Amino acid sequence: MKSFRDAIRTRDFAVTAECFLRPETDAESIRHQAELLRDSIDGVIVTDNQFGRLHMSALAAATLMRRNGIDPIMQLSCRNRNRIALLADLMGAAALNINNLLLVRGNRIPDVLEPRPKAVFDMTGAELIASAAAMVDDEQMRSPPDFFIGGLVTPHRPAPGWQPRKLNEKADAGARFMLTHPCLDMDLLRTYMQQLVSAQITRKLSVIATTAILTSAEDARWLRDARPNTTIPEQLATRIEAAADPEKTGFDICVEQVAELREIPGIAGVNIMATTDLAKIPQLVDATGLGTGATQ
Repeated sequence: MKSFRDAIRTRDFAVTAECFLRPETDAESIRHQAELLRDSIDGVIVTDNQFGRLHMSALAAATLMRRNGIDPIMQLSCRNRNRIALLADLMGAAALNINNLLLVRGNRIPDVLEPRPKAVFDMTGAELIASAAAMVDDEQMRSPPDFFIGGLVTPHRPAPGWQPRKLNEKADAGARFMLTHPCLDMDLLRTYMQQLVSAQITRKLSVIATTAILTSAEDARWLRDARPNTTIPEQLATRIEAAADPEKTGFDICVEQVAELREIPGIAGVNIMATTDLAKIPQLVDATGLGTGATQ
């Protein structure tokens, strides 16, 4: 089985993907997704009821991914659980050898959800990261976990004098990688990464940039508007809209952006989202040479 942690440590450019978790997702669906992705990526992000949408637990999905030869990266959100439930899931992950963790505060619950679930927020993202890191060093645990801990970050244009205080706080708490929210604005991402490199935060944290394979202008605009902290320039949607083959153009844009990401100092890998068809991810990996050219 490929290891996400090994890829971060030994490769110039790691590759992850985000699987589909929906209300109808079952064990067979997870097996099929694992088969599609297994040979192309180093790890799969397993989300925690993203957008407040109900699906099987992240721990169950991560366990199924692991059984099917995929190294999962399990997300846990402080929005959905109190402190005891979060710590219980961390202990469960340790027992099941789910070592890659994406620990986040979580976004607000969308207003459209009815009946409206209650947001918890019993811990902050940094507190959850620190709790997971403390388990690794807890001598009272019979089998201390071997967690590889990460969090989420939103690229932005820093104001003059800005310092990555929250990122340093998460790194000091025990985080070792950061996954960006989807950012398809390469100029903005390049500016942001210049600040992180200048502040030497990339010596503490590996940054994985998230991009998306868009299939239409409507797809681009929906993702930008529906997923919090997502950055997709309108000019990309307009380019896809004007194309004779919008689906091909959306794929080509992602190929172009992956090539740019590989040249931006401080970026250690890419996380690929496919909004409609997961089979496009192996195709993108082949088209960009990520399956071979990134290994050095």
